[in-house]
Amino acid sequence: MRNLARPVAIALMIAMAGSSPAGARNPMVGGAAMYSTKTIVQNAVNSKDHTTLVAAVKAAGLVDTLSGKGPFTVFAPTNEAFAKLPAGTVDTLLMPENKGKLTAVLTYHVVPGTYTASQIAAMAAKHGGTATLKTVQGENLRFRKSGGGWWVIDAKGGKSRITIANVMQSNGVIHVVDTVVMP
Repeated sequence: MRNLARPVAIALMIAMAGSSPAGARNPMVGGAAMYSTKTIVQNAVNSKDHTTLVAAVKAAGLVDTLSGKGPFTVFAPTNEAFAKLPAGTVDTLLMPENKGKLTAVLTYHVVPGTYTASQIAAMAAKHGGTATLKTVQGENLRFRKSGGGWWVIDAKGGKSRITIANVMQSNGVIHVVDTVVMP
């Protein structure tokens, strides 16, 4: 019997909504090319879909960290993802007195190490369809394929769909998500 693990992992990776093909150069995110030679922050500042995330990273004092060597896997919420939060939430989180809470929310979207779509899919295949990764914030995120896409599931059961996977950076990888996950 031939080994099916590799074809299954490849099929799962391809099935991830919006995945960038392996070897793709400079995928577009938010109307801007993302360069694998630039850091997470250097690329994110050019995406018109991530202006809220960039403002939050600046307010939390995480620019130097996410510009550092890493590597990091970032599940990057879009402006629309932040807009789904209850009215006033983003403004409240951006207040200096809420820096700790903002930092917790943002670091809940970051996993130490580089995890591509195919690696997450392979982990899920080995563990009954669900992969689990520990965030920089300290809690786990779960990943599961459902309804033709891959979902990030937070500690409270909230879900965020990966819309663009495998945006490679010099210090890790970004996966764009459509909802802010909460610790």
